[in-house]
Amino acid sequence: MEFEKAETLLISEVHMLLEHRKQTNENAEEEQELNERFMKTLNYCERFSKFKNRATIKAIRELLNQKKLHKFELAALANLCPETPEEAKALIPSLEGRFEDEELRVLLEDMATQRSFQY
Repeated sequence: MEFEKAETLLISEVHMLLEHRKQTNENAEEEQELNERFMKTLNYCERFSKFKNRATIKAIRELLNQKKLHKFELAALANLCPETPEEAKALIPSLEGRFEDEELRVLLEDMATQRSFQY
């Protein structure tokens, strides 16, 4: 498949990258106008970003990397932050049959805890 070797980024990571690009541009000697697509993408990422700082993003990645998740499942869990095992399996059908509800519940609770400590 075409995307099998593709790396995945969390929406929060994309937000940080775009925000850095915007700041770099604003601090540049000759500021360039950022195009509409860039601004729409930045606004989307700002709206849907679940994690607000590098430390939290790193902790979430480390937490999820402990499980035998495909990189797309990892990104989907981090981007969607489902609250229950049922919701996780409905949103990410490939989790069905691979993880017990209790294991998923603990993982989702750990993610929610990380999210609550980020501010």
